[in-house]
Amino acid sequence: MSHIKSSYAYRGERLRRIDRIRKTLIVAGLLAAVAILPRERPHVADAASVGSTSAFPFSIAEARRMHSELDAAKGELTLAQAQLDRANAVIDYSAKYKVSADIAGSIYDVALAEGIEPDLGFRLVRVESEFHDHATSPVGALGLTQVMPATARDFVPGITREQLYDRKTNLQIGFRYLRGLISQYKGDVKLALLVYNRGPVAVESLRALGLDPRNGYEAAVTRGYTGKGTVD
Repeated sequence: MSHIKSSYAYRGERLRRIDRIRKTLIVAGLLAAVAILPRERPHVADAASVGSTSAFPFSIAEARRMHSELDAAKGELTLAQAQLDRANAVIDYSAKYKVSADIAGSIYDVALAEGIEPDLGFRLVRVESEFHDHATSPVGALGLTQVMPATARDFVPGITREQLYDRKTNLQIGFRYLRGLISQYKGDVKLALLVYNRGPVAVESLRALGLDPRNGYEAAVTRGYTGKGTVD
């Protein structure tokens, strides 16, 4: 039994060694391709001599082509990683809030586009509308982010109530408004949320009187939240 175990261990180590060698050769090949690229524009005579020498496995033109292909591959890899990260995030938010991937994807994408951390964006929508596109409050706030038509017109003059039920439009205006408030109140997310909920006049009037404007709304949105509200 001990012989069998040692045999498996030996084979495992051998495979790991082969894998390390393979990776080293790949890296060495890439480094060699990059290393032969000219640092400066060569003289015509030098370029001709380099092109004719057998010291290099391929020409400068081929090396440049390989370098270009390597850069393209890196770009594709970066894009693929970003797409994978987005897909994983959307799946996680969809499961966490028990909403469709379609609505989760919209909230995630618009939040990032408007400079709001997606985690805060989802929290706001949950408290405001429970993810209902056509939510309407008794005071006339509309849609996912429960934005008031008068507030929306500050961002999109002439926008109608019906247009505010459009998912993307509503999210854009609501998140843009919140982003502006966070900036206005110098990163104080809870105060910005209070103004979002109660309106600037009510909050500032209470503060001017030395009264606490908190009504529990900001606590409901930020419970367990550790972010800073916006993305750089």
